Amino acid sequence: MSLQAVLLPVFVQFGLTTFLLFWMVVDRRRLFRSGKVRLGDVALGEQEPYPPLSRQIGNAYNNQFQMPVLFFALVPLVLIARKADLSFVVLEWGFVVCRLLHAYVHTTSNKLPLRGSWFALGGMFLLMMWILFAARLFLSPPIEI
Repeated sequence: MSLQAVLLPVFVQFGLTTFLLFWMVVDRRRLFRSGKVRLGDVALGEQEPYPPLSRQIGNAYNNQFQMPVLFFALVPLVLIARKADLSFVVLEWGFVVCRLLHAYVHTTSNKLPLRGSWFALGGMFLLMMWILFAARLFLSPPIEI
């Protein structure tokens, strides 16, 4: 399996996170400039100053630092151990597509059952990647480091 094939889903996940970051920044700057949200409201943190869509965008961005952290940790381990193959890359794409769809639902309709389904399916892809890696690692001859 090529390095590019293994890393492309990582770059797409990074792109999603970066897109959500820029969207959140642009949205919040617009709110501050229009006066709909004041810096003091945010600084005090006593209540949520942002309107629903802004919260959805922020929450979708923050969510990229939950389950995807386990994805970003796994890929280098798989590469170092030389255990990446087509099945791993297919699982990677399954995870990343679920993250894209989860973020889409999160920032549009925000229907929790649908969003939760994409979250859970992505979690299953991630779990399968970890299980596959662990099985291949521990069922193969020891790797000297």
